[in-house]
Amino acid sequence: MSRGRFITFEGGEGAGKSTQARRLVERLNALGLNVVMTREPGGSEGAEALRGLLLTGETDRWTPTAETLLMYAGRSDHLTRLIRPALEAGTWVVCDRFSDSTRAYQGAGGGVDPSFIEAIEAEVVGADRPDLTLVFDMPVELGLERAFGRDMFEVRFESKGLAFHERLRAEFLRIAEAEPARCAVIDAAGTLDEVDARVWEAVSERLELVP
Repeated sequence: MSRGRFITFEGGEGAGKSTQARRLVERLNALGLNVVMTREPGGSEGAEALRGLLLTGETDRWTPTAETLLMYAGRSDHLTRLIRPALEAGTWVVCDRFSDSTRAYQGAGGGVDPSFIEAIEAEVVGADRPDLTLVFDMPVELGLERAFGRDMFEVRFESKGLAFHERLRAEFLRIAEAEPARCAVIDAAGTLDEVDARVWEAVSERLELVP
């Protein structure tokens, strides 16, 4: 049995990643592929418990270093209990956020030394990096306007201010530029169908899928 493929969705707040991830899963299922959709922080019972701690409360509830450690604690559980077993069973995994978000939010946004993040990444993730990462990009003001228009209670990161989110956007684009073989930048401004078409074009070409 061939190993499944691992696709991650990354980007700033309000970019529409979750909606487009669900649409991609539907497309992949229509091709007869077994697909599981998951998310970070979260994705396993233990990681979901940490999600509540990370995404709610005051903006300064955790230091960036503490956030990094909590993110990777959840990621380790997520990988062990869901992602790795699924991939080994031949199932495709579509994940809404993964380790690039830690580089952006806690690294570029929070000021954690990139070498510290990379050291933990090597230990926790190892070789199980995504086959394809879709980086959703849009102007920060538009993304935050969309984010605060949603009915939600997890707004800790959304509330960190414009400069913080500008650093996130710059870091996601830097990652995509540094790793073009893994990353594809998706223009997230547009209608749902327009963005869906951009996602499918990137996925079908990169992973050689025929509709």
